[in-house]
Formats: sequence, C-alpha cells, structure tokens
Amino acid sequence: MVLIASGMATAVGAGVKSADQVTGQYQYVGKGILKLVARGSATGMLFSLLCNGFAVSQDQNIMAFGATGTMSVIDHVQCEQLINGGRVELYFRNPTGGGLTVDYGLYFEPTK
Repeated sequence: MVLIASGMATAVGAGVKSADQVTGQYQYVGKGILKLVARGSATGMLFSLLCNGFAVSQDQNIMAFGATGTMSVIDHVQCEQLINGGRVELYFRNPTGGGLTVDYGLYFEPTK
C-alpha cells in the first residue's frame, strides 16, 4: 500500500468544508483499493471520498474519535473500496458549532 495523503490535527472550523486533501503525485491513481484511516478529535466530523467525481463515501461520520491516543491502521478504518482509477479527492466537513481536528491517512493498493 502507498500512502497518498495524510494529516495530523488537520483543523476544520465550525460549519466549514475543507479543501481537497489529495494533491501532487498521487492525485491520480490506477485500478486498486482506496483505504481511509481516520480519527477525529470529537464526534461530528464528516468525510467525503471521491474518485473521478463519483462518491465512494459521501458525508459519512468518522466513527473513531478521541482527544488522546494513537490512530490504528487496523482499528480506525473508515472506508475501504475497490476503484477503477482516476482522480482521488478527500474532503472533511464540520457541521458542528465548534472547531474539530482529524488525523488521517489515505492509502492506495494497486490491483490487476
């Protein structure tokens, strides 16, 4: 697996949607599996994962949260999906009234 995007304590203000988190060399991928591992600072953070403009996951809750501790690639999987390839986009949205942060890693594993 290749880490194509990651962030620690990525802040998303109250009522705000983040910019696309996937940039650079790994923005375009081939056929394979996308795996989002994430952990929010508190309940309420949502994520949207898109490939070629089509939603893999749209406005889904980040299920794991907590202000302390580590993120686990095994325990904090939010989405794992086979895709045909194309441009990958990842957004976080905070619909709550307070500022939230998220730690995340977006992985890609090529398949045949």
